[in-house]
Amino acid sequence: MAREIRACPVLVVDDDEITRSMLKHVLEAADYEVYTASGGNEAWEVLNRTGCRLVISDWMMPDGDGLQLCERIRQNDLFGYVYVILLTNRDKPEDIVQGLTAGADDFLTKPFNPDEIRVRVRAGERIITLEARDVAIFAMARLAESRDPETGAHLERMRCFCRILAEDLRERGIFPEVDESYVRMIYLTAPLHDIGKVGIPDVVLLKPGRLVDSEFEIMKTHTLIGAETLEAALRQYPKADYLQMAYDIALSHHERYDGSGYPRGLSGNDIPLSGRITALADVYDAISSARVYKSAFSHDVTREIIIKGEGTHFDPEVVESFRRTEDVFDETRRRLETADPSSLALQSA
Repeated sequence: MAREIRACPVLVVDDDEITRSMLKHVLEAADYEVYTASGGNEAWEVLNRTGCRLVISDWMMPDGDGLQLCERIRQNDLFGYVYVILLTNRDKPEDIVQGLTAGADDFLTKPFNPDEIRVRVRAGERIITLEARDVAIFAMARLAESRDPETGAHLERMRCFCRILAEDLRERGIFPEVDESYVRMIYLTAPLHDIGKVGIPDVVLLKPGRLVDSEFEIMKTHTLIGAETLEAALRQYPKADYLQMAYDIALSHHERYDGSGYPRGLSGNDIPLSGRITALADVYDAISSARVYKSAFSHDVTREIIIKGEGTHFDPEVVESFRRTEDVFDETRRRLETADPSSLALQSA
């Protein structure tokens, strides 16, 4: 059976052939694809040819040293963030400051320890993976946004409302799984709640008015379409937590706490928590925003509808977090209400 190559290839840069060979051996044994270069100038050519996102470079080399390579990488637009580890005999504070100023992310001292090499490279790989995750989420959400000119501002409001609720739930300690990572994750993935609308016909999705029953049945399938889309990605990357949360949100954000929602009629804690949070945020935004078939309702009116849905439409604990943060909801709504949607869509946190 062929071994599985890790996703992030590594570029090793050192003018010493023995050091290059040793590093290459260590990294290939850890299932990395490895490219090599004997100096900074050659390394720049390899970077542009291969798209390596992880670089281990010696500091002192005759053909363009490690510092110059770092500076060149940081000063030029490549293909995403390049994580640079400097390999050096230098360990004085002023040397570290010089390296960080040039753009290095980490340091390894010679003679290097193979286990430390692997750990340091995996740490860099995690950074690169996080960026790739955010780009993937952005791309998928923009796909949904492209079908509806109003979606950009809606996505930004949704992710803000979800984060407000999740942060309060974290502070209250109601659900053990809601930690800082969870709050960040729901902020990132909430914009994918309506990704399935890319599969809804324009005659339904863009209808300038209320939907009749048959059209609404078609619209409801966006939850299943979105879930199927994300499930396909999840099969390829089963350890990607953000895809699991995105799947849960897309499928369950129209479920109701009393079991009267769709598409599966789930109730109570059988509905994923991320779906219960997104459900409240989605309804708040739908009621408090203008649509072609209705005017925007005030915060006070929207609040009363949300409170009335406690225990039927919404999880009581999520409603309690809404009560505690409703002023923040209102301030966020007002702030984003007057902003240009094209400048808001999926801004970084």
